[in-house]
Amino acid sequence: MTVPLIQPTRKGLYCAAGDFHIDPWQPVPRALITHAHADHARSGHDQYWAARSGLGLLRRRLGKKAVIHGLEYGETLRFGPVTVSLHPAGHVLGSAQVRLEHEDEVWVASGDYKRDIDPTCAPFEPILCDTFITEATFALPVYRWPVVRDVARDIHQWWQKNASTNRTTVLFCYALGKAQRLLAELPLGRPGPIYLHGAIAPLTDDYRAAGIELPPTQPVSQAPADEDFSSSLVIAPPSAAGSTWMRRFRKPATGFASGWMRIRGNRRRRGYDRGFVISDHVDWPDLLKTITETGAKQVLTTHGRADELVRYLIEQGLSARPLATLYGDQDDDDGEVH
Repeated sequence: MTVPLIQPTRKGLYCAAGDFHIDPWQPVPRALITHAHADHARSGHDQYWAARSGLGLLRRRLGKKAVIHGLEYGETLRFGPVTVSLHPAGHVLGSAQVRLEHEDEVWVASGDYKRDIDPTCAPFEPILCDTFITEATFALPVYRWPVVRDVARDIHQWWQKNASTNRTTVLFCYALGKAQRLLAELPLGRPGPIYLHGAIAPLTDDYRAAGIELPPTQPVSQAPADEDFSSSLVIAPPSAAGSTWMRRFRKPATGFASGWMRIRGNRRRRGYDRGFVISDHVDWPDLLKTITETGAKQVLTTHGRADELVRYLIEQGLSARPLATLYGDQDDDDGEVH
C-alpha cells in the first residue's frame, strides 16, 4: 500500500518523504507554517518556513529567537525528494497554501483560505493537484457571505448613527486579519477617530510595516486623559467584551463582525447590539468552486464541518475523507472567533 504524502500524526500533519510537518501543534525539527494565527503557528519548533510577507506577524507570535525562513510565493524548495512551494491563500497577510510534489504526485494543503478580494493580503490562487486538503469551517449551504464593501458601509452608517447620539461605537472582531481588513474597507468621511485595543494595535503596525495602507489609528491606552470616546470607533477582540476594560467608554454600542453572525440568534446569544457578517474563511459556494478548480480527485477535510463536507463530496462522486487535526470548530488558542 502506498504511503500518503501527508499523514496525521500526534505532532501534526507530517510528510515522511520530505521529513517535515505542516502547522504542527507539538515541537518538531522542521515546520512549514501556513499563517500566523495561533492555532497554526505554535512556538517550540527548531526551524520554520513561511511566506515572506507574513514574517513580521510570525516574528511577533514566535519571538526573536525563532529560526524563521521566508519564502516568496511560488519559490520552490527541496526537502529531500519533495519539492515544496507556497502560494497565496487569501486568508490574512502572509497566509499560504503548501504545494508538495513527489514522484509525479501533487498535494496541496490549503490551511485557512477565502476567495473574497481583500486589500490587506494577496488573493487566493487555485492550484491544480491530485489531493486537496481543505478547511471546512463554514462548510454548510447556509454560509454565504454578502459583499464585504456593503458590510463595511453598514458598519460606517452604524458608527455615524452612534456618533450623532454621543455613543461610543465598539466593534469586536478577530485581532489578526479581520481588524485590519475592516480598517482597510471602511468608507471615507469618518465621524471621529479610530482607536484600537492593545491586542490589535501592534498587529496593525505589522501590516503597515509590510506596506498595507490603513487609515490612522491610535491605541486606546494612548488616548488623551479627557477623551470621552463619544464619536469614536473602537476596535477590540471579543475577549474584551464584558471586561473592566469596557468601563472607560460612554454608553457603548457594541457590534460583532464574524461569519458566525450569518446564523440568526448568534448575536442575541453573545449579547451584542449589532452583528455583521464578514469572514476570513471561504463560504459554501466558494468552497465547492475551489475544490472543482483544483481538479483534485481526492479531497481531505479539516476542522469545522469536515464530516458534512465529506458526505456531500462523496455524493458528488469524489473520493473524500476527514483528516484529523487539533484545530477547533470555532475558536483558536487566543479565544477569538474568525
